[in-house]
Amino acid sequence: MKIRAAFGLLIVLLSACGDKPDQSESVSVESVPSVPIIQYSVTQSYPHDTSLFTEGLLFHNGKLYESTGSPAELPHIRSVIGVTDIPTGTFTPKIEIDRSIYFGEGIVFFKDKLYQLTYKNQLGFIYDAKTFKQIGKFSYANREGWGLTTDGSHLVMSDGTDVLTYLDPTQLTPEKTLRVTENEAALDNLNELEFIKGFIYANVWGTNYVVKIDPSNGTVVGKIDLSSLSNEAAIRNPDADVLNGIAYDPATDRVYVTGKMWANIYQISFEH
Repeated sequence: MKIRAAFGLLIVLLSACGDKPDQSESVSVESVPSVPIIQYSVTQSYPHDTSLFTEGLLFHNGKLYESTGSPAELPHIRSVIGVTDIPTGTFTPKIEIDRSIYFGEGIVFFKDKLYQLTYKNQLGFIYDAKTFKQIGKFSYANREGWGLTTDGSHLVMSDGTDVLTYLDPTQLTPEKTLRVTENEAALDNLNELEFIKGFIYANVWGTNYVVKIDPSNGTVVGKIDLSSLSNEAAIRNPDADVLNGIAYDPATDRVYVTGKMWANIYQISFEH
């Protein structure tokens, strides 16, 4: 947890009385309140395909979609987009990109299209949401592509920094940016994104936290510590990588989380 304190003015009061000078010193310290931890419970766990290096996780029309990356050091891992059957963990691929060229990243559905980022190519792909056929491409100036979500009007993109970029869904050009802060300090490594009831939730890469962001000002207003799930993931699969993936199903008001090559997807309950 990052805590930054703002130190107030040091006031030194000197007073003299006769031959015995009386010196008193008082210090006023004003601290920035730390971000509250959001309490949660695990309501269910389901199997998850451990070959999936999860980069994006979301619901669309009642189905759980997952996008994956393909690290060079893991030659058997693919950059794919597909549907995960929650009860069984069975993954059905719908799209695959050439791992020798691209590293798949976050995805989002918007109206009748599916959008996908790539890691370092500064290039995204557009697919028909029903047939999954590629129908276009788009470029972006961000040095990297990480996560995607939508607020219903824009595509919201993370790139591993403290800045979220709002893209016009028609032109796919930046309309605005949002700097994210935790305890008044910039919070970088923002990764997989999910929009839930007016707030943006983001995995913070390299940590076990999911943060809740107020999109009106970029302030982190709460955080979920999923360390216990990360620890369990490492026990269930020694090759498991970091926490990454948060999906909200508006039809059931349920939230699911997982990580790269985790053996489970967890349904979690918290006030949201």
